[in-house]
Amino acid sequence: MRTRVQAALLLFVVIAVAAFAVPLLLFTASDRTQQLVLARSADLDRFASLMDQAASTGDTSAVAAEARRYTQLYGEPLVVTDTRRNPVVQTGGMHAADPDVARLLDAALRNQTAHPTGALRPWSRGSRMFAEPAGTGTRVSGAVVLRASVGTAAQDITRRWAAVLAGAALVAIACTVLARAATSWVVSPLSRLDRAVGRLAAGLPPEQTRAGGPPELRRLAIGFNRMARTVTAALEQQRRLVADTSHQMRNPMAALRLRVDALNTHLPTSADRTYTGVTTELDRLETLLDDMLALAAAEHRAGELTVTDGSDAHCDLTAVAAAQHRLWEPVAHRAGARLTLRAAPARVTAACTDRELAQITDILVDNAIKYAGPGAEISLRCATEGTLAVLTVTDDGPGLGAEELALATTRFWRSGRQRHGGTTGTGLGLAIAEQLLAGRGGRLDLEPARPRGLRARAVVPRAPGDGGAP
Repeated sequence: MRTRVQAALLLFVVIAVAAFAVPLLLFTASDRTQQLVLARSADLDRFASLMDQAASTGDTSAVAAEARRYTQLYGEPLVVTDTRRNPVVQTGGMHAADPDVARLLDAALRNQTAHPTGALRPWSRGSRMFAEPAGTGTRVSGAVVLRASVGTAAQDITRRWAAVLAGAALVAIACTVLARAATSWVVSPLSRLDRAVGRLAAGLPPEQTRAGGPPELRRLAIGFNRMARTVTAALEQQRRLVADTSHQMRNPMAALRLRVDALNTHLPTSADRTYTGVTTELDRLETLLDDMLALAAAEHRAGELTVTDGSDAHCDLTAVAAAQHRLWEPVAHRAGARLTLRAAPARVTAACTDRELAQITDILVDNAIKYAGPGAEISLRCATEGTLAVLTVTDDGPGLGAEELALATTRFWRSGRQRHGGTTGTGLGLAIAEQLLAGRGGRLDLEPARPRGLRARAVVPRAPGDGGAP
């Protein structure tokens, strides 16, 4: 926004300065041109008067001597003729027989004055021709043609233009400084509000926005601070409720398990089924509490990463996958499944931490082992796709339908056949993995495998400096 506002103000400054400077430049050029014309017209009048006197007395020595002194002093040639176009005096190498001079002489002898038209410019060069008849009234006694140099006038115009442009540049610089100051005064509070909104949207404590700028923005900042305090308090209470509830329930759960285990030796054989059901539900409840804590931590971390720079995090995707494969291979064997690893041919560095990637891998492999069933083939694969690092877990189990895939990352969602099939789970694992990946700018893709099964792809950006990573 700052750039757009400054661009609009600077455009206005340019237009305003140009609207002032351009007419002034044109006026200075026209004024200096007019001064040249008036000065040379006065000189022509003087020579025309001298020629008229010479025509009446028959003595042309005065006009000839004056013309030579003029050319010697100013370096501008001229030609004076009588009514028959006979040269009375020719100076500076200009002759009455020259075509341009002859044309002007003819016009002057017809009692026509010839002055150059068009204003001079700093780049004007050469000379301009002036012509004027000698005589009084309609009686013409001769003609005068003068070739005036425009060099001095062009230099004067250059100096005037330089002064005007320098003044315009100073005005433009001053206006630019004022525009930047005004823009900063208006936009800086908005930038602070934007940062505070970003932190608030991420669930983090927002910065207290300093009230500044126009009165409207000051009122907005004060109102936002009040709202942020209220929202932050509510979010913190919610987060603390989830964390404290999960944490505080551990002690009663541990005590309950001890008491249930102590009852085992005092129960008759007919109560074994009930006892097994109670312990199973206790296991599920403990797992649910752990997953709720993990989900709360993942959401909080994802919120932090949306407003902080986590680009320094990196880990070896291949090494983490190999370590998790060694950890889960015995588990898969006991469940009747086979877990294989297909590592990338080269080292792949992902833009996340080892702990985050290991947690994501655990969730995906655990799901595959639990839901693919005995005899399943499960593969763990590392690869790269341009600037992305991809960890893929594929199984050949029953998989999920199209509608189920759309709901798979919903909290506490479990497939109907999984709920009725006795498979343990809380429905929070994929939601946790999705939050961890989203915090690092990645994503979780779930798609059917061919010919059957499920393919889960954990996609995360590659760390800077890693091969194709930017």
